[in-house]
Amino acid sequence: WRAEPVCPSPHGRHLPPMRLQLLSDLHLETETFDPTPAPGAELLVLAGDVDATWDGLARFADWPVPVIFVPGNHEFDKRDVDEALAGLRARCAELGITLLEHDETVRTGADGRRVRFLGTVRWSDFDLFGAGERERAMRAAGYFTRVQQSTRGGAVFDPEAVRAAGLADRAWLETALMQPAQGAWDATVVITHFAPSLRSADPRFGRQPGTASFCNADDDLIPRADLWLHGHLHCRHDYRIERPGRAPARVVCQARGLAKKGEAEGFEPHRLIEV
Repeated sequence: WRAEPVCPSPHGRHLPPMRLQLLSDLHLETETFDPTPAPGAELLVLAGDVDATWDGLARFADWPVPVIFVPGNHEFDKRDVDEALAGLRARCAELGITLLEHDETVRTGADGRRVRFLGTVRWSDFDLFGAGERERAMRAAGYFTRVQQSTRGGAVFDPEAVRAAGLADRAWLETALMQPAQGAWDATVVITHFAPSLRSADPRFGRQPGTASFCNADDDLIPRADLWLHGHLHCRHDYRIERPGRAPARVVCQARGLAKKGEAEGFEPHRLIEV
């Protein structure tokens, strides 16, 4: 992300761009971690897998800045996917948290710029390596869906059901990213739990069929956003996609992961991300 010049506010003062705190994959159902606000952040983004029991969401109820939450796959563990989403919406409404799932919200930063946030889980469609490798990717995904133990409409939320949900997420997101700003917003941030590119793959596992359960091939959509935030991979990423004539699009993952596996080493919970 190339440093942009400080923007003038509508009141003539020069202020920095909106600064975000990003947390994901905290797994508070098993991990011992006390999240605290990042000094200077204007907004907190939770990119999923905060707490499979949902209890940990209460820690963000009195956060000093607005909180946006996109659920992760583990928020649906052992639940009906649609019923869980309705329950999460109600829970977040009680806590004053903005949940985004096929939703958008526009927030105005201290610099006066309006930032549009688009949020969806973006379940895997298993086309990361192309249609020819889809079957192998879906076979590998069987392990993850068995661990998750979710259902949908009385049926097992198996790889076929996950793919259907992923394709619906992709269609919604593509449509939303095609909307012209028409002065309604100055920048767009996409928040997904699953990653938008193979570039976000965990280097410990690399290119294998199971990677398609963590990353999607949404590389063509990334340039339509200014910033794309995600989780799911228990590692950190920060890379740029060049856009001719414009500042590069930036993709950031700020996942904590599991301390017992050493995944939390290098995690910077107070790191600020500008948009």
